[in-house]
Amino acid sequence: MKTVRLNHLRATLLAVAAAGLLAAVGLFVVILYAQPAEANFPGKPGKIAYAGQDAPNGDYEIYTINASGGGKKPLTDNSTDDRYPAYSPSGKKIVYAGQDAPNGDYEIYTINSGGGGKKPLTDNTTNDFDPAYSPSGKKIVYAGQDAPNGDSEIYTINAGGGGKKPLTDNGTGDFEPSYSPSGKRIAFTNNSGGDSEIYTINAGGGGKKQLTDNSTTDYSPDYAPGGKRIAFTSGSGDDEIYTIKPDGGGSQPVTDNTANDYYPSYSPSGKKIAYVNNNNVGGDDEIWTINPGGGGRQQVTDNTANDQDPYWGSQ
Repeated sequence: MKTVRLNHLRATLLAVAAAGLLAAVGLFVVILYAQPAEANFPGKPGKIAYAGQDAPNGDYEIYTINASGGGKKPLTDNSTDDRYPAYSPSGKKIVYAGQDAPNGDYEIYTINSGGGGKKPLTDNTTNDFDPAYSPSGKKIVYAGQDAPNGDSEIYTINAGGGGKKPLTDNGTGDFEPSYSPSGKRIAFTNNSGGDSEIYTINAGGGGKKQLTDNSTTDYSPDYAPGGKRIAFTSGSGDDEIYTIKPDGGGSQPVTDNTANDYYPSYSPSGKKIAYVNNNNVGGDDEIWTINPGGGGRQQVTDNTANDQDPYWGSQ
């Protein structure tokens, strides 16, 4: 099975064992896959939330930082990984996945964007990850690994918890959901047959549509605030950022180099995209920004640890 940047990837948990193998040996196999939920709410650009691996014990914690760099602030501080932050439309809350559940699985939490006020939304024995708010702020979409065969499916839940609803139900991995600005569609990544492609689905389920179809791995979709483009990552060894129309046409490159660029997140103004690049001193992952048409590249984080999962919030 093809995986996405497994050597240093941040992210999303994807079951790769077949259901028959799971049943036969009771083995639960997951890998760290990619991404982050997305900043698709129009507004004035605020801080970028991300997961940084520079905690004293080397785990990932949630931070916010100014888009120009500086003003870094930790929001979580524990001995387990906190990943995949996503701002609420108002910018006052951040939803994320934390690995501090009693059995060590990832669960969905919210926290105030200035820190404090942590609240659990899910509580089970399987991994819940890749959360993102709906444009109304009333729902949160996420990927959950509690399907019968252990694969990840897309779910929604009330922003305060409860009201869980499955949107996908199949034997393949669905993850990295991103609401459209209208709230009517959700883009996500599906891994089937050893290749990841981008799809959209109605926010209430149904109406599945495939946007990409090629021999490379496509993942981490993110709607632009205006809803006219979707940024995503594509590659097989040299990953780059692209944008595409919501109907699947008009693919255009944003980055083009010999390094890996991934996990795009539009700014609320739509004039910039935050993303991860690994061509840095020491070879670690850092957060950068770039114009949606390419050019105007600027580095945001600069340290010796991996910084992942950028999500650009509003103020």
